[in-house]
Amino acid sequence: HLFPSQHLDGDTVSGSSWITENNVQHSLSQTTKTARKPYCAYKQQALSRREEEEQEALLTAIQWPNPPSGSIPFGQSTDPTRSDFMIVKPSGFLKVGDQLEVLVRVRDFQGKPKQYGGDYLQARIHSPLLKAGATGRIVDCHNGLYKVFFTLLWPGEVKVSVSLVHPSEAIQVLLRLREERPDRVYFKSSFKSGRYSETTECNVCLPGDLPLCNFTDLYTGEPWFCYKPRKLPCASRISHAKGGYQKGLLTQEESLFFQSDVNIKRPILSSGPDSVIVKPKAFADSSSMDRAEDPIVSPSGYYYEDQWRSRTHWIHHFNKSDDITKCLQGKIIHLFGDSTIRQWFEYLTAFVPDLVEFNLGSPKNVGPFMSVDLKHNILLKFRCHGPPIRFSTVFSSELHYIANELDGIVGGRNTVIAITIWSHFSTFPVEVYMRRLRSIRRAVIQLLDRSPKTLIVIRTANVQELGPEVSLFNSDWYSFQLDSVMRRMFSGIAVHFVDAWEMSLAHYLPHNLHPKEVIVRNQIDAFLSYVCPLQT
Repeated sequence: HLFPSQHLDGDTVSGSSWITENNVQHSLSQTTKTARKPYCAYKQQALSRREEEEQEALLTAIQWPNPPSGSIPFGQSTDPTRSDFMIVKPSGFLKVGDQLEVLVRVRDFQGKPKQYGGDYLQARIHSPLLKAGATGRIVDCHNGLYKVFFTLLWPGEVKVSVSLVHPSEAIQVLLRLREERPDRVYFKSSFKSGRYSETTECNVCLPGDLPLCNFTDLYTGEPWFCYKPRKLPCASRISHAKGGYQKGLLTQEESLFFQSDVNIKRPILSSGPDSVIVKPKAFADSSSMDRAEDPIVSPSGYYYEDQWRSRTHWIHHFNKSDDITKCLQGKIIHLFGDSTIRQWFEYLTAFVPDLVEFNLGSPKNVGPFMSVDLKHNILLKFRCHGPPIRFSTVFSSELHYIANELDGIVGGRNTVIAITIWSHFSTFPVEVYMRRLRSIRRAVIQLLDRSPKTLIVIRTANVQELGPEVSLFNSDWYSFQLDSVMRRMFSGIAVHFVDAWEMSLAHYLPHNLHPKEVIVRNQIDAFLSYVCPLQT
């Protein structure tokens, strides 16, 4: 029943199940932990030995601790109000540059101390009057205790805040959804010929044995499929769009782990003092800037008077639009990714008077977009990354993969590229994201090889507001896992990082998928400081 003209790959359409390799025998033996079940589109993925080893190492690096037994009743899950933290040696003598240690103890709803780890916490230090803030490094002791380490980076009274993003029991649900329900956000395409049109569902991989259109990219090998329209050919696809979000993903019991005012991003309070006094350094010490850029340095920077100060490179602040014009004169700037880097396009276009948007007739919020400053010869462009992307509606002819775009860029000292890719991958097994980053990384390395003076910047993920619904699709925990993978995969390559993660987490404003302008301005300052470093 399969015709070659339908580009059907018998391997892809497994029909019986999304994720099991040899159909169902794995899923029956849940008790014995079998090797990770490959996600269906991964069957065709031929990895070299190095890629295989890297993928294994990455999966190991982001592995999350499991609760001891299968399902834990809600009453025995983590209760942030009964948990607490204490500052180790709160009244000790502390000066700028010292480490502060905080101990977090989590308890369940009966007030019983928990005996295992796996809760997802976020922590920061801040001085509200100074508009100063920085993130902490959290260590899970796997016994209900967590250590948080802060580097004290400014003098004055410094307050500690800790929050429970999700209890360990909720993380187990998020893990299950990531592996078993990669269809929980679904996509659609329209096909059109003359007056007749049809719409079908699309994804990285589709269940069932209905005929498929195979839109796998010829250059990167990125998989993408749509169900074949009944009457129209695959070549008549005109657009891609977000289909929707699946409902009813959780059991009654599981949904108790996702309650806004109970256990999603709730503060954990201190059992004693929650602030310390930090003395200034005795003498001017320049050691705060002695680190080479390392995407895994913690913290990578801090806010002071609402301005981000990086610990790995000097940031200067482009407060006047003229400063930005001077910096970007004669340059072409490519922004690739999702709506969080589209914010850069919007900010620069709005802030710099001579940079005027050229109307390409693109759909609002989707792009591609272009702004031009003819007087200073500046070209600024934004284009979204390839599918999966939850935009509505992208024309098929504009569905470009970042790797292919990079392959088409000559590069050189007047070429600036900024990339962010994370949020739209949170509903898929991590291997889907790893594959995408491998193709982008290959293109980055080739571009830097032929044009070493090209400047390439990666904007990391950021934290966002979470509720019971959003958590299942876009939790910070998903973003954190993807971001950890990205930082590892791009470490040791001549790219620069704008740490949007810390910049969103260390700030006093409420978390937002699209951070507010003061945070975007700081991201832009960090970005432009790579483009135009201070001559020191």
